[in-house]
Amino acid sequence: MPGRPALDERVLVVGAGPVGSVLALELARHGVGSTVVDRSTAAPAFPKMDYLNGRTMELLRRLGLADEVRRGGVDTRLRSDFIWTDTLTRPPIATWHYPAPDTLAGELGEVDDGSAPLEVYQRIPGSLLENLLRRRLREHPLVDLREGWTFTDLDERPSGVVASLVARDGGARHTLHARYLAGCDGANSVVRQCRGIPMPAAGPVTSRCSVYFTSADPLLRRHGRAFVTVGAKGITLVSRDEEDTWTASFQVPTDEPFVGDPVEVMHDMLGAEFTVDEVMGVGQWQGSLAVASRYRVGPVFLAGDAAHQFYPFGGHGANTGIADAVDLGWKLAGAVHGWGGDRLLDSYEAERRPVALFNREMSADLLEVWGRFVRLAADGASRGHIGGFLDRESHQLDNLGVHFGYRYTSSPVVVHEPGPAPRWDWHRIEPTTWPGGRAPSVRLSSGTALFDRFGTGFTLVDLTGTGAGEVAVKEALGQGIPMERLAVDEAAVRAVWERDLVLVRPDQHVAWRGDTVPDDWSAVLDVVCGR
Repeated sequence: MPGRPALDERVLVVGAGPVGSVLALELARHGVGSTVVDRSTAAPAFPKMDYLNGRTMELLRRLGLADEVRRGGVDTRLRSDFIWTDTLTRPPIATWHYPAPDTLAGELGEVDDGSAPLEVYQRIPGSLLENLLRRRLREHPLVDLREGWTFTDLDERPSGVVASLVARDGGARHTLHARYLAGCDGANSVVRQCRGIPMPAAGPVTSRCSVYFTSADPLLRRHGRAFVTVGAKGITLVSRDEEDTWTASFQVPTDEPFVGDPVEVMHDMLGAEFTVDEVMGVGQWQGSLAVASRYRVGPVFLAGDAAHQFYPFGGHGANTGIADAVDLGWKLAGAVHGWGGDRLLDSYEAERRPVALFNREMSADLLEVWGRFVRLAADGASRGHIGGFLDRESHQLDNLGVHFGYRYTSSPVVVHEPGPAPRWDWHRIEPTTWPGGRAPSVRLSSGTALFDRFGTGFTLVDLTGTGAGEVAVKEALGQGIPMERLAVDEAAVRAVWERDLVLVRPDQHVAWRGDTVPDDWSAVLDVVCGR
């Protein structure tokens, strides 16, 4: 196609879900073309995710997507409460209250000490998000989106990967050569299977059934609006759009197809009969807590559900995957453009796999609360005892530190510092420029967010007031490294940025910091570029 780079300089992305789409858009942001193949010809009608945390929204803001996501998402004035119930006909046993995005944004907007996120969470049905992202892919001149194309196999060559594909036009078979291949093709990833990468599960694997339906019955909101309603018999009810679209999920026998009446099951497990206007889909899936043993084998990478699988408790799945895509995208771009070394590509696994392992445990933590609730109810514990237990566990929702506070402590492309790292807090963002962590977000006196001033590549934030960073940036540019100097003289930044010079990566994480440009600046550049 006109204007597209040669195929051997492109990245092949398998899967056009949120993770694959964000990866392609991240590559395009850095001037790298990609071919994206997906066996479906449109976004799935069945929404698999519905929650983007604030950190994900910050990453999407870099791509110019945050505002559009909010316009297409759930009304930001509505709260996202969790209701725990034994029957819809009685008041809830407990309610976890979670503020609306607008409320959170208003509260956090008054904070400018680096402990607040630039963006707050957003609920959006996964099908709407995928439609938005696919539309962006179709429009972008650096993305070749091939819908209805199925990836079947790959062959590694010295020059990259030759992928085998089956096209929708009569099942014709094709091969496509690419320098790198990213498997974003979900939990049953063919890419992962082709590379023989194990996916060990931590704990039992269960079979679950999800029912996607519409209902305007007021009984479902008898005790107020709720994002999630958890039933004591093991059912979870999710409001998809805060109108009349819902998903109910419950466990079924393993390795047996569900053949019952889903409406009857929902009535029984929620302890009340309500009108279902339409059952739009019934799907069966495996629930597991698993992380791939490898994220990279040569020129082949895994991201999203292909690399890690969580239960949909805590909103870790898509959010972890989108952060994977951003991390992998700018690093692949560095390799394609020639300024990034092989250690830069190795750092993808070194950075993202520990995050997935941590999030696996966070998902398991919340899953255990679910399980204990069901067991306590089955064992005859009083509503008062169960409610007290659940009230104690409500801290699970107030977890800014989980989503924003991860640090790449074992990354080979971060210039680490000796001594103890700053504390980590479950409930809040610890404002620090400690290398490997997300830089603190503050607003400048003009009202502009500091994050919005960062360049596409590296940004050297210069608080020296002397222009000391100019020579450092000039040297980086001379080596072909994309870097901009951002001179700042703001009290809010000085109060929390801790050093006069801070090198921020394309993903807003700190790569290096110091008060002066070191004599071995070239060695610093070698580290952060993985050379």
